[in-house]
Amino acid sequence: MHLTTLKFLLSSLLVLFLQVAEAQVTQEAIDSLKRIQKPVALRIGTDLIVLGKNFFDRPLTGWEINADVDFGRYYLAFDYGSWSRKDSLNNGYYANDGRYYRMGVDVNFLLKDPDKNMFFLGFRYGRSSFSESLTYEIKTDDFGIIERSIANAGTTAGWVELTTGLRVKIWKSFWMGYNGRIKFLPGIKNNNGFETYDIPGYGLWSKKLYWGFNYQVFVKIPFRRGK
Repeated sequence: MHLTTLKFLLSSLLVLFLQVAEAQVTQEAIDSLKRIQKPVALRIGTDLIVLGKNFFDRPLTGWEINADVDFGRYYLAFDYGSWSRKDSLNNGYYANDGRYYRMGVDVNFLLKDPDKNMFFLGFRYGRSSFSESLTYEIKTDDFGIIERSIANAGTTAGWVELTTGLRVKIWKSFWMGYNGRIKFLPGIKNNNGFETYDIPGYGLWSKKLYWGFNYQVFVKIPFRRGK
């Protein structure tokens, strides 16, 4: 089921990409803009959805910083964030805390836009380092209720993502946009204490195919005047 869903989503993204490219990109524009160019600006911002979870999604707290640098139609993208989760169980609770990053490339298909607004398709590699613990109670005949705790320390995880979305100029150096992502192929190391429940930056380990969504705000910092 996961593989079928993944194939459908990837096919849909490919069809959308081809339609936009055919409608808005001429061969002349491709020839002139497809080369990698010197970077002219850095955009740096944050994800409002991640910040909002600190107030509305009590089990999960954190923050995320987003940045990209343009090399013509190609953008080098980097995200760095913090993620902590605390979930109650029937007889205890689970907690984790960690940091994660994602890095990759976005390709812009709005080549003729003077403001360099973006409709993009991209790729990310994500990696997370975190610790997690599981505290629970057991009932014994001799000693009553005993609390026990097990932990995974120094756990690492990696995954890959396909991304797509829009980024638009709102006013002067201020930008906004959204980013949809499909996360898949998660892998974990050093979880010898118990099976990992939640991966910072990815989500539940049990989901091998995961949807993610970001709503971001940016400030653009030019490297040269007039850019």
